[in-house]
Amino acid sequence: MSDLIKNIKGTQDILYEENDIWQYLENFIHHYLKKYGYSQIRTPIFESTYLFSRSIGSQTDIVSKEMYSWIDQGGNHLTLKPESTASVVRSFIQHKLGKKNPINKLYYIDTLFRRERPQKGRFRQFNQFGVEALGSKYPEQDVEVIALAYNFYKSLNIDNLNLKINSIGSPEVRLKYKDVLTKYLLQYKNKLSQISQVRLEKNPLRILDTKVDFEIEIIKNAPHILDYLNKEDKNHFSDVLSHLDSLSIDYTVDYKLVRGLDYYCHTVFEILSDNLGSQDALCGGGRYDYLVEELGGQTTPAFGFAAGIERLILVLNKKHLPISKSSDIYIVITDKKYLEYSLKISDSLRAENLIVVNDLLRRSLKSQMKDANRLNVSHTIIIGDEEVENKQVVIKDMKSGNQDYIKFDRIKSYFRNK
Repeated sequence: MSDLIKNIKGTQDILYEENDIWQYLENFIHHYLKKYGYSQIRTPIFESTYLFSRSIGSQTDIVSKEMYSWIDQGGNHLTLKPESTASVVRSFIQHKLGKKNPINKLYYIDTLFRRERPQKGRFRQFNQFGVEALGSKYPEQDVEVIALAYNFYKSLNIDNLNLKINSIGSPEVRLKYKDVLTKYLLQYKNKLSQISQVRLEKNPLRILDTKVDFEIEIIKNAPHILDYLNKEDKNHFSDVLSHLDSLSIDYTVDYKLVRGLDYYCHTVFEILSDNLGSQDALCGGGRYDYLVEELGGQTTPAFGFAAGIERLILVLNKKHLPISKSSDIYIVITDKKYLEYSLKISDSLRAENLIVVNDLLRRSLKSQMKDANRLNVSHTIIIGDEEVENKQVVIKDMKSGNQDYIKFDRIKSYFRNK
């Protein structure tokens, strides 16, 4: 006997018990983001590898270690998407969306791939939704997206939220700050982890995001990037915070927050939940004013975020979601010769947008009623010898136990009046 084939490490099967939650959330996301004037965009599941090495940064862990890449028969270097922003920007440039509208407010729900170490809330095939707003350089755009994300979680009754925010300034500011930070960290080079020593040479800002206890102590006394912002950057960030205050959105300014992708500038933020444990980030994003130009388009300011759906499901109070798990009707027949009646009646009721289940195992009356109870149907329709002879069915209210005798041609109207 051959070995059982299982799903690949870092992937998961979403079975029917959970799919109701996924479908509810996806519908909720669509409805919620359309209220803010965002339109959905869908991009291919794989792209040119060059797109990600150019946008995310060749020195990031994603590009250097985590991408699923290959060369196809035509010699093309291809990669399963590890994130969606680069793909959205590529599509924005390719289809000249900037010429069609001065501002493009887009959202996506996407499946992505990274070869990370699997853990709670983190998979190698995972799902995200996010928004990308392209066209406005002003702080009110930052605020709209941050408030949109924060209120999204509030509207799902998720507690213990913590909004962290920072400014990493313009590229010129970061270059200056990088030199200052490197000089500070060089004092502790021999104490840093091997990963951080590599980052010290290539991207020292990433060390600010360390989760290693002894490095966190080192970082406590590191210079703050906020002290190196120019006047324009300071004014922008000050306006963002002022608008958040006016919206009564609580936040913490975290000078260590830098985000892990090279394309970010100015405002960056994360929303975290204490209910997630160590992997506590629900979503994160920020401003990326130079990415469109970097990928070959016209200079276009932009702001966005990405949010994990698996992590969202982990913190949801699923008991309070308005999800109906029951079917409406179960059609019970006492003999297989009445199957034709069952199929015709079920088709006519489904045309009324009712959920109807037929028994397809030719079980006994007792077994069918037991199955109807398991499925938590509101009504059963029973068809037997006497019912067919009188051209009627028995409709049983499964909650009250009451039974009505209804003619074949009155079944639809019976349920219309319910």
